[in-house]
This record gives sequence, structure tokens and C-alpha cells, in this order.
Amino acid sequence: MKINQLEFILYVSNQEKSTKFYETILRQNPSLNVPGMTEFSLNEFVKIGLMPNEGIAKIITPILPHPTSGNGIPRCELYLQVENIETIFEEAKRAGAIEISPIELRDWGDTVGYVADFDGHVIAFATKI
Repeated sequence: MKINQLEFILYVSNQEKSTKFYETILRQNPSLNVPGMTEFSLNEFVKIGLMPNEGIAKIITPILPHPTSGNGIPRCELYLQVENIETIFEEAKRAGAIEISPIELRDWGDTVGYVADFDGHVIAFATKI
């Protein structure tokens, strides 16, 4: 099997609010923004998608729990290696992110700061030393 493209889709409570937030932290406009799905192309092979909880619930329930039952529970982590970590970390907080852990040198050798978006998805801003 060959994977041609990878997309991580985050289930969100408010697509418009989350789109504005991710525009800020990714420093780009969405490559797709229609009712029910927003996508950001990070490069030619990787995308981050935002899908409303209610949209995915139509597909996965009742076999799986409704995604709103997991809001605020850390369900994933986006680990983004960035330049100017201090600047983007502060921009994310101004955009509404909740600081989880300050920027500091971690055991594995990266300098990393952690925030959470409106739905509890953990976002790590990292830089190599």
C-alpha cells in the first residue's frame, strides 16, 4: 500500500471559530473552507482538517460515542516544529489557546511549549536546539 496524502481531521464544536484559530497558528488561509469541512495544506502531502462534531456524528454514531462527549478531553496532539517559537506560542494564546505547559527544554532535546485549542486538542510548538 502506498499512501499518497495524509490528513489529520480534528472534530470541533465550532468550525468558524476553530478555522480562525488555526489560520492564526498555522499562519495561512484554508485550502478548503465549506460548511462541514475546513482544510489546511501544510505541504503537498499533509493536511489538517476541521470537521464539526455534528457532521462526523452522522457517520459514526451510534456505533461510537458522539464526539461532544469527548470535548475537553485530550484526544490528540499536533506537534508542530516552528521557527520563532516564543512569537507563535504567544499568538496562539492571544487567539484563545489555553497554556498547558510553558516553553522549556524537554528531556528528548526539543524546546517545546504546549497549549490546547477550544476543543481540548493539544498543540505542541517545538524547535530543535
